[in-house]
Amino acid sequence: MLRSIQKNKRRRKLKKVKEGDGHRLKEYRIWNIFTHSLFHIEIINDRDGKRTNYAIKSNYFVEEPRVDLYKEGRHVAFSKLPAVLPTDRGAIEVKTSSTGISGIHYFTEHEDAFSVFPDKRSIRGFRLWLHKQFPKISGFIGLIAIVTLLISLTLGLTQVMESFSDIPWISQNIGTFNSPINLSVWTNFAIGIAAALAGTERALMMKNHWLIDIENINAGEG
Repeated sequence: MLRSIQKNKRRRKLKKVKEGDGHRLKEYRIWNIFTHSLFHIEIINDRDGKRTNYAIKSNYFVEEPRVDLYKEGRHVAFSKLPAVLPTDRGAIEVKTSSTGISGIHYFTEHEDAFSVFPDKRSIRGFRLWLHKQFPKISGFIGLIAIVTLLISLTLGLTQVMESFSDIPWISQNIGTFNSPINLSVWTNFAIGIAAALAGTERALMMKNHWLIDIENINAGEG
């Protein structure tokens, strides 16, 4: 049942795909970390052993988020995010969250899933390299990010509860709530920056977490 629902969702996303214009993919440079992300996958045909290189590009700071697909360096398709892009004997699914791309997987015709890897010169590529070369340090960084998000969420919720309790109907019928923690504007600002960095760290590792989305909701309410 669940697999059938997933297939139907992918079919709907495939209808959004537009044909590419054939332009060449430029080599990823260090300064491109500020403009776009780039991912790669090499697909091997299990019938004849032919290898095909695909690249997935996503620009930052655009009005309408989209993803571009390149085959052997040529632009072959693009689609709004989230997206499902057709490839030889399968498709590449790009998932998104409040922090941007949260996952990219290649699915074969038999529903086998394979991960797509970031360009080694990108920030995501560096974070993956750090994770592989120094797993303990990587795990410690991830733990700090999650703890930071938890602290920020706790502090944010107390302030939200205090704001809601000021609503006349709630204060008259339920009562008021005074947060035991009073923070200055600058302290709140610092916590917000720390939470944003923690969410970015998790996003770089493609680790989508419910804490990130809840924290972004709190930030929006503030």
